[in-house]
Amino acid sequence: MQKKIVWIGLALVLASRLQVNAQYANQDSTYKRWFVGSSLYMLGNFAKVNNPEYVQLNLGYRITPKDVLSLDFKRSIYSWPIGIPFGPSFDKPGLNYPGHARILAPTIGYQRFWWKGVFTSVHALNAFEKYLDENKRKIGNGYTLYLNFHLGYQLKFFKNRFFFEPAIGCSYWPVRTHVPESFKSVEKKWNNYFIQPGFNFGFNI
Repeated sequence: MQKKIVWIGLALVLASRLQVNAQYANQDSTYKRWFVGSSLYMLGNFAKVNNPEYVQLNLGYRITPKDVLSLDFKRSIYSWPIGIPFGPSFDKPGLNYPGHARILAPTIGYQRFWWKGVFTSVHALNAFEKYLDENKRKIGNGYTLYLNFHLGYQLKFFKNRFFFEPAIGCSYWPVRTHVPESFKSVEKKWNNYFIQPGFNFGFNI
């Protein structure tokens, strides 16, 4: 399902033939300071196996046309080590957790536009995690600090009412506490970083 989401996002970018202009200007009549948004990763909720139950809500404010602050809320579940890259090992039998984790992650982010729609961003996710075994019994609580870095491009549509931000990102977690031993033994062979695409979208309000 994760691969399908990636292809869907790329298809949206390539298939779009609308004229886009991703450089904001204060004098532009379509310029809006506030926006709400989410991510195409929510399409993963259609999966019949390992459904992530993913929810993401973004609320952003443009301090200047080039500087953006955002408050995001993310919720999901996962049953495999988060350091496993997309490929033959991802979701492979025997490599998953003996159960799953549930995450609630309030997030703060900063985004900087450099040239036209090109941007970089950094987000700090404060993930409060609940670990459950294979019988869905709680076996512990933990905390992980994720730092997400992105390089992307913003596309604007429908007179700047809607935007889409394809990006490549790296997630790194320098702080990870109270992981149950049964989970830790599975994930210790993997890195504490993960490279993945980003497919955020939003509506200017």
